Parts: sequence; structure tokens; C-alpha cells
Amino acid sequence: MFVEMHLLQNFALSNLNRDDTGAPKSCVFGGTRRARISSQCLKRAVRTYVREQALVPSELLSYRTKWLQRELANRLAAGGVEAEQAGQVAARALELLEFRLKNGRTEYLLMVGEREIARIADLCREHAAALQGGDGGRKSKKEGDNLAGLFLKALDGGDAVDIALFGRMIATHPEKNVDAAVQMAHAFSTNAIANEFDFYSAVDDLQQQDDDEGAGAGMLGTVLYNSSCYYRYANVDLRQLLTNLGGDPDRALTAVRAFLLGMVHAVPTGKRTNSAPQNPPALIMAVVREHGLWSLANAFVVPVSGARGNLMELSAKEMLAHWNQLSELYGQEGVHYAGLATYLSSDAIGASNAVGIAVEKRLADLVDRVLAEVQPALA
Repeated sequence: MFVEMHLLQNFALSNLNRDDTGAPKSCVFGGTRRARISSQCLKRAVRTYVREQALVPSELLSYRTKWLQRELANRLAAGGVEAEQAGQVAARALELLEFRLKNGRTEYLLMVGEREIARIADLCREHAAALQGGDGGRKSKKEGDNLAGLFLKALDGGDAVDIALFGRMIATHPEKNVDAAVQMAHAFSTNAIANEFDFYSAVDDLQQQDDDEGAGAGMLGTVLYNSSCYYRYANVDLRQLLTNLGGDPDRALTAVRAFLLGMVHAVPTGKRTNSAPQNPPALIMAVVREHGLWSLANAFVVPVSGARGNLMELSAKEMLAHWNQLSELYGQEGVHYAGLATYLSSDAIGASNAVGIAVEKRLADLVDRVLAEVQPALA
């Protein structure tokens, strides 16, 4: 079973996700230039929101970092281990895990669960003498309980909900990889865009008329922005999610709820202090189905033009019309529930004509309906 989410979110002037030149990311779709927010940027925003809002207990979340040695050393030092010794023990433990260090950092980012870090720290305390001695427990290898094996066993995913949702890759230990339960599309604008250049000047408060630079600005520059109505799509494979969480139905249900709320409320942080992009989605649509996943991106092959009316309403109307097209062609076999919540006019967007879609009054009602539908599948 799968849960799909379709969102329409209109942002005022903003630069939420920049490319290497500082310009808002973009793509060509349907032959026209569109604004884009990368899937990795959206995933990061969701992960951060879930942690900040405590939608999942912190011990069931993970950290993505190169600074694992420092984190382990800090935990050991907090437990009474001398600082230099703590650093050596942590470094040796990571060496046993085949994570090469350079200047105190691993060679690539690691996604490590809080419980995994805690277990590795416990092993460091328990085997500090052997780790400092440098033999790595090789003498006990024949007995199957060498230190390398113990540390590797600790890398079990740590029951981390965000790892279960978004997966992870550990290059040196591919058997510890976790297949993501979530597919996340790049968000793109339903409208064609042309970036706007914002020329700015910064005044030096202490500059004087007779200074070398005179009375001019202390700094000049330009920043690119645009305003776009984004179509966002993602889905979560409940079977994969349940597998990743060791078959725990309660934890899987918690993960689904966190995913739903994170998708709706999380906003990328790019240039937010200069644009305050606090524009919640105008429409949230959720589908619970057995198979036959549908992205509704092709509703916007022809860009929607705000010159013809309300950009959000026109985008919603096109999206629901495309849903009807797919429903007519393929049918709705396997769809357990399809619903939407919106502050847009139901008449203006054609919600009453959307095939098989329930219109919920509130986001909370939509989330509750989805959770009620998926709970039996997770049991």
C-alpha cells in the first residue's frame, strides 16, 4: 500500500533553493522555464521540521554528519573519559568500522541513528582499553566476537524513523544500506518564470564624508528572486517503511503522520530572512492506494498563467482535471481513499467534479482519514 501527496504551494518573491551561482534553481518542463526546488532540499526541510516539532522522539531520529568522531569523543568525555583519550578511542572505533578519517572527519557524510551512536559510544566505553591498545580485538576473531564485529553490529539503523523514510547509503558497508520508503519529486512551478534581479546597497553606519570611499554605500550587489506556484509530489511505500522499522506498526504509523505533517508545513530555508516565505500550501491532496502511483505533474505541461485569473485556483483546476483524465483512462482500482483540503473555492477549482475525491474541511481531518486507512495495513 502507498500514500501519495500532491500539494500546490504559492510563494511570494523568494529564493528558497539556490544553484552554484546563487540563482533560484530552475528546470525546463513543457518547453518553458520553471522554478524548481530540489527533492534533496525538500527532504532536508521535512527532516528538520520533524525534529524541531518533536513529531518523533529524538532517540528515533538520525544525524547526517562527517563529525562522528567528535560526537563520540564528546559523549565519552561527558561520561568522565579524559578528552585526549576519548578522541583516540573514538578514532580507533571508526577505524574498525572502516570509516577513514581526515582532520577528524569521515571521508563522506554518514546517516547514523541516535541509538546507533549511543551503542557505539557504549562499546567505546566498554572496550576502551583494547581500543587504546590498538589490537582491535583481533585475537578474539576466531571466537566470532572481535571488536570490529561488535561495532559493525551496532550499525543496524537504530530504529531511526527518518532513515526508514528517506533511506541511507554507507559506501564501505553496503549491507548496512537502507532502501528509502519515500519517493520525493523535485517541486516545480506551474507557471513559467523569469527571475527578477534585486539590486541592493548596504550603508556603512560609521562611514564619513571625507573617507576614501566618500559617502557612498559600503556594499553593492544583486540577488535573484522569483515568485512561483509549486506543484509538489511524494509518496511513501508502507511495506518498505514497515520493513525498515523491523515490522513495528506503531512506529510506522508515527512515521507516516510525521511525513504527512512535514510535507505540509516544512519550508526550505534559503534566503528566508530576506523574503519571509511563510506561505502554506493552498491545496493538500492525499491518496491511499494499493498500486498504480500517479504523479499529476503533466497537468502543467502547458504553464498556467496568472494573467487569466487566480494562479492558485487555475493550477488546482488543472490538477484536478488531470486527475479526472487519469481516472477515466485507468480507473481507480486499488484506491482506498482520495481526499483534499484547501482554502480555495471548491467551485472555482472544480472540486465537486473531481472523481472519487472527498473534500475535507481541515488538514487535521485529512490526516486523520489517511491514518485510519493505513493503520490496518500496518498491523
